[in-house]
Amino acid sequence: MSDEQVLWRPSAERVAASRLTSFAARQGYGPPDYERFWQWSVDHLEDFWAAVWDEFDVRAATPYEQVLTTREMPGARWFPGARLNLVDQVLRWTGDAPALIAASEHGEPVEVSRDELRGLVGALAATLRGLGVRQGDRVVGYLPNAPEAVVALLACASLGAVWSGCAPDIGPASAVDRFGQLDPVVLLAADGYRFGGKQRDRVAAVGELLDGLPTVRALVQVDVLGAPLLERPGLPVLAWGDAVRDRQDPVVVQLEAETPLWVVYSSGTTGLPKGLVHSHVGVMLMGLAQLGLQYDVQEGDRFFWYSSTSWIMWNTVVMSLMLGATGVLYDGSPLWPTPDRLWQLAADLRATMLGTSPGYLLACEKAGLDPAREHDLSALDAVGVTGSPLPPSSFRWVYEHVGDDLAMHVISGGTDFSAALVCDAPWLPVTEGEMSCRGLGLAVDAWDEKGASVRGEVGELVVTAPMPSMPLGIWGDDDGSRYRDAYFDVFPGTWRHGDWVTITDGGTAVVHGRSDSTLNRHGVRMGSADVYAAVEAVPEVAEALVLGVEQPDGGYWLPLFVRLVDGVELDDALVARLTTAVREKASPRHVPDEVVAVPAVPHTSTGKKLEVPLKRMAQGVPVEKALNLGSVDDPSAVAWFARYFAAR
Repeated sequence: MSDEQVLWRPSAERVAASRLTSFAARQGYGPPDYERFWQWSVDHLEDFWAAVWDEFDVRAATPYEQVLTTREMPGARWFPGARLNLVDQVLRWTGDAPALIAASEHGEPVEVSRDELRGLVGALAATLRGLGVRQGDRVVGYLPNAPEAVVALLACASLGAVWSGCAPDIGPASAVDRFGQLDPVVLLAADGYRFGGKQRDRVAAVGELLDGLPTVRALVQVDVLGAPLLERPGLPVLAWGDAVRDRQDPVVVQLEAETPLWVVYSSGTTGLPKGLVHSHVGVMLMGLAQLGLQYDVQEGDRFFWYSSTSWIMWNTVVMSLMLGATGVLYDGSPLWPTPDRLWQLAADLRATMLGTSPGYLLACEKAGLDPAREHDLSALDAVGVTGSPLPPSSFRWVYEHVGDDLAMHVISGGTDFSAALVCDAPWLPVTEGEMSCRGLGLAVDAWDEKGASVRGEVGELVVTAPMPSMPLGIWGDDDGSRYRDAYFDVFPGTWRHGDWVTITDGGTAVVHGRSDSTLNRHGVRMGSADVYAAVEAVPEVAEALVLGVEQPDGGYWLPLFVRLVDGVELDDALVARLTTAVREKASPRHVPDEVVAVPAVPHTSTGKKLEVPLKRMAQGVPVEKALNLGSVDDPSAVAWFARYFAAR
């Protein structure tokens, strides 16, 4: 890396004060040689994860007999013999300090103290127990990003039941696609939510959800908009206030280490979403290692990652409570009433960490925002970014307009295993366009199509050894065939994640986008992110989508679709500027065959562009077979593409 590419280096004081430094010293390592410590951590998985267990004083009713049963994948099992519960790690922090701070588009932020959270969890757990919920039962939540969702997750986990949630902006049919696989016994649901300055009533949607979930024996209704309780003949319906009225300490059931904790879902763009089952010990150990060592989250920090209950980053905010941090929740639009909403919240709530998406940073840049000048961000210590590849220009924008002494947690991982495979660490500089390192204890590599490790060139992102938070499996996949086909089909015994990545000789990484939507023209592979970085830097472009479509005759069609800012028209001059940007900043081989203006770019419910389903539609696959419209943020945008492809 050149000096010009290094945007920030941690001070000696920051490095010395980090938990990673004291932890590594106990293993015989120290700064600045992170790569050497990483290599030890993956060569000695059992020693590393045992050290994490000890470092964070994991509370277990009985000790583990061994750390790891085998290095074969799938099939590895972690910490057999231990009996524990994630809830004990979260609720070990007591007192009046805030456990949660919750903001929304309506009213003032609300604080929930550590002791209050404990009482709420105990009260709801007692209510659920009274409704007949037992260990192994499934409880589901159709809830906004608010304290009620956190309480519900923890109350459910304390009983040994399995939690699953999604946000109420998900259509009821899509929610049934998720929850219906689980045969849940209790539903917790909000009467509505607020977004973009508007109230969204969801009472009818909750009714449809109940129609599709015949196993539900009771409903707990959360009051957001003040709607009356839903009436369902033969179904007990409790108001949230009544369900948590009797505050008490929870009775936490001690469970085998790999007891299922929650079910989270793949994007669900094709067929039913995959219900990925995570364990208590897996999520716990991974959360402690990544938040505590990679991101240096400490007691008293205020951890704010803009998310919804449908996305794994919401679960990550909950995990920050294990370290004594305050979880900051926001339910609302990041761009309303003004594009600087998240920076305003970070300032007002004194967040030490603000996590967001590349799209939000790009929107702020295009809006000409200067958060460091417009808001008091003196408490902010780090900015996190994930969801899609971050263009190099956005790295520099953060240091120029947010703060010049910030750690940047630019990470890439997955809902699949609730972890970041490539990320950063307190010892390492931030380099423009690159993620600083591979996560400790994670045997991450880049492989070519023959399964050989490559450096300095694009390869498949793979994981070559087990990690604690790999899924126990996919819900309902009794013989494990779906799980093996999804992750181990290309390289048997090795997890293939489905991203293109370049790992440099220095250990940094660049993720280029999904390997199944890679642009591969004339044998030269390029991730879509490289094209987006070039095109979306053009001020007239609000968002872009590029497809690389193999044709039946052996040809290759590479169209670029652009959503332009209001008032801009696509003329020859703008097309020329866009193709020049691709040629000069991405690759001459990937200049689009045509540039097409579109009214909107469709995404999954977690904000990912629908590259693969649209590519399949372009190849003639019917809409209903290419994707699940219920998991799309704008079905009308999909309809536009369907008409366009049909007319070609």
